[in-house]
Amino acid sequence: MDTDYNKLLYEKMQAENETFKDWLLSQEPAEILNHAYEYTIYQDMMLCMEDMDLSPKQAKAMYQSPSPLRDALSDFDKRETDHMENLRDSLEATANKSVRVQKEKSERGSR
Repeated sequence: MDTDYNKLLYEKMQAENETFKDWLLSQEPAEILNHAYEYTIYQDMMLCMEDMDLSPKQAKAMYQSPSPLRDALSDFDKRETDHMENLRDSLEATANKSVRVQKEKSERGSR
């Protein structure tokens, strides 16, 4: 019978995530804020893992790491992403929507 390393990996990562969360909740508020980014990325990675199906070779190799979630965060932190560009786009879209809403209010008020 083949070992389901995707399932084992997910469970290991979930346990790592829970251990981190438990540690985080025992910290002072300032320390919690220092690790908020890490916690958020861990949560997003766990969401991704729910839908991922790594090859058995990939899952087994990752499973053998003592801290696969921390390893993935370390890799993620080295990548360049368009996160800031997406934030800027969202801010600009919100500003444009606010301008339209204000214009509509102004037009209704002048009638």
